[in-house]
Amino acid sequence: MEEHKTVSICTTVADQGTQVFDIMGYSKHRGMGNDEDSHIRSGIFAVGGYDWAIHFYPDGNGSACPDYISVFLDLLSNNAKARASCDLRTGPRIFNSNDVTKFAPQFSSFKRRSKIEDSAYLLDDRLSIKCIITVFKKPHVTQANSVPQIPKIDMPPSDMTENVGRLLEKRKGYYVRFIVGGEIIEAHRFVLAMRSPVLKVELYGPMREERPGKCINIKDMQPAIFRALLHFFYTDSLPGSEDRKGGDDTEMVRLLLVAADRYAMERLKMVYQSILCKDLNAETVSTTLALADQHNCIKLKDAGLEFIKILDENVMDAVVATQGFKDLNVTCPSLIVEALEKRRKFRKA
Repeated sequence: MEEHKTVSICTTVADQGTQVFDIMGYSKHRGMGNDEDSHIRSGIFAVGGYDWAIHFYPDGNGSACPDYISVFLDLLSNNAKARASCDLRTGPRIFNSNDVTKFAPQFSSFKRRSKIEDSAYLLDDRLSIKCIITVFKKPHVTQANSVPQIPKIDMPPSDMTENVGRLLEKRKGYYVRFIVGGEIIEAHRFVLAMRSPVLKVELYGPMREERPGKCINIKDMQPAIFRALLHFFYTDSLPGSEDRKGGDDTEMVRLLLVAADRYAMERLKMVYQSILCKDLNAETVSTTLALADQHNCIKLKDAGLEFIKILDENVMDAVVATQGFKDLNVTCPSLIVEALEKRRKFRKA
């Protein structure tokens, strides 16, 4: 049964404003007292649809903190409740204009007076109070939408029976030796010719007459890769992981795809495209895209571009940080441009 997944996204909606309250002639305001009315109030300003003001107590608010100045943010709007934060040492909370929670912070000992008077906040007897207010609105939640599925590339059906029947009618079959990475590997000539048009030309074409009885030297290929090719030649199936000696499976599949392209084995090439498509993730997608572009793997390239298109921002940041992405940006910048343009259009839609 195919699983159906949906996703909805909650995002924060907020308004932010900055109020600078300059107290000119700071020293002249000392001695006002520390009762409730001994303060200076800023002009009223609006943030997030609410009215606010800053209260400054030069001698502190209350007798418990005579060595401090007190500063409060005050919600002035009538009968209002706002979830907000300000940088006067308070995190997000509810401001209620009908009780003491209309003020922030909820303590009077804001700053020790001696520290303020020795700081850059006080210059030429002018004290600058800067308050950044953030008002949080009701979060925005999207409708539940189907999760975009990473495209899959179906494996084509086997064509080995058809190829074997055609060659058996011609009754051709010879023995051939290869030298791969210093190792001698033997195979049946007719099987190789049946499976690869490139090897068929090499084994039955004019080049055969130039080296009668000689081994064929295969350059730029590991013995393990060539053995995996032979396994597919004979069985039309992939070797199991136990047949792959050392190395990472994904890297082995990439090398096999390159070998399949080298010998024009389109079915095997499509099989390995399917495997690499299933293995797409933040670490592999850039390297796989480069490989697909270099070896004309159109479906694998389209799958990689689609994968990047639907990624969320955090995973996309991880993709950009990989060495594969940096290498792709150097070797094929046009592919990066195409991927990012598809992503931009998808997110805009």
